[in-house]
Amino acid sequence: MLATLKVVATVLLASDLSSLRHELRVMLEGPDIVIEEVATGPGVRSRVAEGGVDLVIVDMQIGSMGGMAICMDLRHEESYGAAEPVAVLMLLDRRPDVFLARRSGAEGFIVKPLDPQRVRTAVRALLRGEEYEDETFRPATVRAVGNAGQ
Repeated sequence: MLATLKVVATVLLASDLSSLRHELRVMLEGPDIVIEEVATGPGVRSRVAEGGVDLVIVDMQIGSMGGMAICMDLRHEESYGAAEPVAVLMLLDRRPDVFLARRSGAEGFIVKPLDPQRVRTAVRALLRGEEYEDETFRPATVRAVGNAGQ
């Protein structure tokens, strides 16, 4: 009889709000995902440097080092080989923060409020090596209708 090999991913939750970390833990923790937590930006770099982190979920607002600074710090460390590349999912407070998430090098983002389906979909995509952009609050495209070329 062949044994089934289970793949387990380590996801690091980074937020200074214990309630947000708890909410995400409840949404994600299971037999295939191990959750770890940090409450500070510098804590993210320290934990990622130890190795074995597959995904970092970072809140946009964390004390004096927010999500954008954390993501840029990780990308800087990766750029000269001081850290292994790790995917980052940024939790945004508002739609205009999308620009900041993209500029920081995050592979994915979700605009709050969070819901379990979107969070799990984003996490699965990033763990597969894909990107994820939350389109929940994207404005509808307006198209002109009429006889514009006549």
